[in-house]
Amino acid sequence: MSDEFKHAISSIDEIIEDARNGRMFILVDAEDRENEGDLVIPAQMATPDAINFMAKHGRGLVCLSLTTQRASDLRLEAMVRDNGSRNRTAFTVSIEAREGISTGISAHDRARTIATAIDPTKGAADIVSPGHVFPLVARDGGVLIRAGHTEAGIDLARLAGLYPAAVICEIMNDDGTMARMPDLVPFAKRHGLKIGSIENLIAYRLQNDTIVRQTARKPMKSAFGGAFDLCVYETTVEPGEHVALVKGDVTDGAPVLVRVHAVDPMADLVGIGAAPGENGLIERSMRAIEAEGRGVIVVIRDLNPRSFTERIAARHLSGDAKGGERRQVEIGIGSQILRDLGIGEMVLLTNSPQHVYVGLEAFGLRIVGTRSIG
Repeated sequence: MSDEFKHAISSIDEIIEDARNGRMFILVDAEDRENEGDLVIPAQMATPDAINFMAKHGRGLVCLSLTTQRASDLRLEAMVRDNGSRNRTAFTVSIEAREGISTGISAHDRARTIATAIDPTKGAADIVSPGHVFPLVARDGGVLIRAGHTEAGIDLARLAGLYPAAVICEIMNDDGTMARMPDLVPFAKRHGLKIGSIENLIAYRLQNDTIVRQTARKPMKSAFGGAFDLCVYETTVEPGEHVALVKGDVTDGAPVLVRVHAVDPMADLVGIGAAPGENGLIERSMRAIEAEGRGVIVVIRDLNPRSFTERIAARHLSGDAKGGERRQVEIGIGSQILRDLGIGEMVLLTNSPQHVYVGLEAFGLRIVGTRSIG
């Protein structure tokens, strides 16, 4: 987010407090994604007045974000079999409460439908389709897997200690265009609402949720750098494993030589898209740590099953094809692995002169220097 609007963004703690107290708020996503603001309220707090406010002032589609489990409990089928939407928004068939409503479209009726959909004592028999409420199914793992309003609303409801579901509605301007930050700031001020960012929510979760777990550690010998301990980590938010290569004692408090490497299948496997001199970085880092006598290399795997196809389709074959949110998650995973290994101060192995990692202090990490990879 540009510095121009950072002053208007409330902390995630403030947003959580508003959610806990049933106050609506605005969530904004990245400029390179939808670049929009949504009105959000925990579904548990979605009164008829809240629904009416969304319909009157938000003007977008009023949707209900649900977990995968709840959508399954309600037997909600996907709206389409092949989701071709830009951001893979997971719409299901629209719904209505079976009882207690009239036409289904009024604020009262939609609030009733939402209350029914999140009532743990209710099930598939208590709703009908089609209807006037549009459920969205969030990805397991929340914003750490998909940086969307669907996942963010549920994450914030959960963090507020409420039922994990949220009602969201895009904000449109009077002329029907989508409201961006220059529009959202006066909108929020006019209606007394706080603005939170999904980017900050990702950082908050990475700093407060433990998402990595070591599953194996074994000594090994590599042709690239001699003896290392191979440590395998799994994450709690997505299927797949990452590894750390550890040489020597890295827990003695002295700065540790560290390389955090997010695997780029194009550059690392077939040598396409890498900048000059950027091939073979893992091997060269291992040799540098062998010469140093101690250090750590964290290898973050690319778990996207379509990473080759998406890079080719975008005609963008370098590692920059990843979105900013995914890079942030990779930094968070790497930071939690380093923290688990007992590392505090580190000397970063990198050939990038402008590596800026924000928020490392929250993980107990500090970069005290950098060293180029020979």
